[in-house]
Parts: sequence; structure tokens; C-alpha cells
Amino acid sequence: MSIPPAPPPFLGTDIAVNYQQSRVVILPIPYEATTTYRKGCEHGPASILDASQQVEFYDEELDWEIGYGVGIHTFTPIADTRILPKPSAEEMLEITRQTILQLVTDHKFVVALGGEHSITAGIVDGYRQAYGDEPFTVVQIDAHGDLRDEYEGSMYNHACVMRRIVDMGLPTLQIGIRAICKEEADLIREKQLQVFKAREIVAQSDWIDRAIATIPTENVFLTIDLDGIDPTLIPGVGTPEPGGLNWYSLTTFLKQVFVRHRVIGVDVMELAPVNESVVSEFTAAKLIYKLIGYRFMNSDNPPA
Repeated sequence: MSIPPAPPPFLGTDIAVNYQQSRVVILPIPYEATTTYRKGCEHGPASILDASQQVEFYDEELDWEIGYGVGIHTFTPIADTRILPKPSAEEMLEITRQTILQLVTDHKFVVALGGEHSITAGIVDGYRQAYGDEPFTVVQIDAHGDLRDEYEGSMYNHACVMRRIVDMGLPTLQIGIRAICKEEADLIREKQLQVFKAREIVAQSDWIDRAIATIPTENVFLTIDLDGIDPTLIPGVGTPEPGGLNWYSLTTFLKQVFVRHRVIGVDVMELAPVNESVVSEFTAAKLIYKLIGYRFMNSDNPPA
């Protein structure tokens, strides 16, 4: 199998800086092994990076050309299942853990791009090792609970990632959930997990304040499965579910998380490109740019 061409850096060469100069590292993880409906999320990171070339540098909400001055570096892809030999789930989780640990040790703010959602267990494990006894909460935006103990014979299936994180003993907050099985519903009740379902969010004007109030730690890790967003906005996901967050509900919630908590890292998962459409990858790229802006909006590089 030939090696896929290297994707362009996030936002293009005008924004890209070398690793030493960067505060933000975009980490592509084009791993796919357990998707159960639409395939193709291993092509998600490259598609997002391609689409990011069209994102406007100036953000009208933040009144800031975010990319300039922050320092964004795009890392070489890891755990790439587009190349033989394909890594096993255990290999993927280990290389992901090690890479995250190194990036965090180097004081980088990491935005990881998937790839299937199972990757997040390795990412979170890397943060857990890096932060030691300093606790953090995993805030998940998703259509699905991902709380199965195993699925299709694997405990590393993408449908099990949040169960693995719960097993790590970390507090969690799930936003936009609208598809769970009975096993997951029972676990939510048993462990009293914090879940804000999509149909409840629509009916509650104060849901953002109530959701953020449940976060028990200063530090937060954000994991965003793009199927948590309404599929009319991002149809290019592995398992689209009707309903979900709209753009402004999503960005308002995320901005408030950054304002009220210390976000230590982010991942954006499960983009599966749709042929003859760039809507999904462009929206994902713009979302990532927003996340970087929210992280650094009160830094020493504020809007001009």
C-alpha cells in the first residue's frame, strides 16, 4: 500500500509554525477499526486539514485573527490505519498515550483529530498520566452514550470509549445524547452519571448553566464526537442520529466551558467524509478554529 500524501498544515503555511514555536499542536490520528455503519473516518483528519485551508483567519465573534500569534503546528499523523501494517487497538492506544504525554510535557495545547472515537481512551490516559493526582472531568459531546462494556466482541470498540473512561475513575459529563441501549441506561442510573439528553436541552433555556454547574473539577478535557451535532449541519459521520446540537448552542456551551474552567485538551472525532460534499469537514475545521480561539481569547495575545 502506498503512503498517503501528507495533508497540508491546519489553516495553511501562512499560519503554521515549527514545533518549538507552537502553543497549539494539531494531532491527526487516522485510525479506524471498529466502525459499525458508515466507514471512512480514517480519512477524517486529512479531510479536515484540507478544508481548513478555506477557513477565514478573522473570527467575527472574537474580533481576532486567531491563528496569528497563537502558534499552531500540525503533527505527523500517528496510528494510521491507511498504511500497512495496521496498528492493533492496543498499539493505537499505547502510541496515542505516549504521544499525548510527550506533547503535554512540552506544554502544548493539543487538538486531536480522529479517526474513530475509541482513540479518546488513549488520549485521556495520556492526560491522566501527565496530570497525575490533579483531577479533570471528561466532557463529551455525542449522540451516543458509548458506555457499553464491549461491543461486537471488543472492549475497545468505538461504542465503549466512555465506559473505559468511567472505568478510569474520572468524572464525566455527557451532552447531546439521544441514542443509548438498556445496558447504558442502567449504568447511568447505577453510577449517577451526568447526562444532558438532546431532547431535554431543546426544552430548557438554562441547560448550559445547569450542565456546567455539574462539572466537579477546574480542569476539563473536551471530547467531541461530531455526530453530537445535528446531522443537517454535519452529515459526514459514522452513525448520524436525528436531533442534536445546532451551531450556536454548541459554540455557546463550549465558550462557557472555556470561560469557567481550564480546558487542558480537546479532541474532535468520527468525521467520515461524504462524497461530493465538503460541508462536514469545513464545519469541523471552523469548529476547531473556534476551540483554539476560546482557549486563547484571554491570553497574552488578545484580539487587537
